[in-house]
Amino acid sequence: MNNNDRLIRLRYALDIKETDMIEIFKLGGIKVTKEEVKKMLVNPERTEEDEVIDPDSFIELDNTTLIAFLNGLITIKRGKKETSSNEPPKPEAPLKNALSINNVMLKKLKIALSLTSEDVLEILYDAGVDIGKTELSALLRKEGHRNYKVCLDRYARNFLKGLALNYR
Repeated sequence: MNNNDRLIRLRYALDIKETDMIEIFKLGGIKVTKEEVKKMLVNPERTEEDEVIDPDSFIELDNTTLIAFLNGLITIKRGKKETSSNEPPKPEAPLKNALSINNVMLKKLKIALSLTSEDVLEILYDAGVDIGKTELSALLRKEGHRNYKVCLDRYARNFLKGLALNYR
């Protein structure tokens, strides 16, 4: 699963309009146009085998862009984070492992939607995945922690499927 697929599934699950996506990206610190958003919502991996994709017809999302979208989603759902006036905003640490994007997505969606761990477990259960609290805790840990576990595409895909079942 690539970042375009994650964005497409998230947009479907939360029923986000293209104009709202532009605002979410803006709140995340990235300015995009409606045409760019449309190109981001094309996943070249999920097209028909005989269909040829023009490289100019899609924009491949990198981890930084997806994280900016998730940060904007947090801001739009929860409001701007209040910090003291002389405290500069803390920059986001880069991912050490490219596979960790699923963990980051899971954590940020949990924050944006004000979900408890029990809510996340229920969403996963609704999608057909039954995991325990300790395994979920390992997925939500900071990268580098001794109990950290990489969130595989299976969990991310089913979490987004469960969101669609609960929010649509």
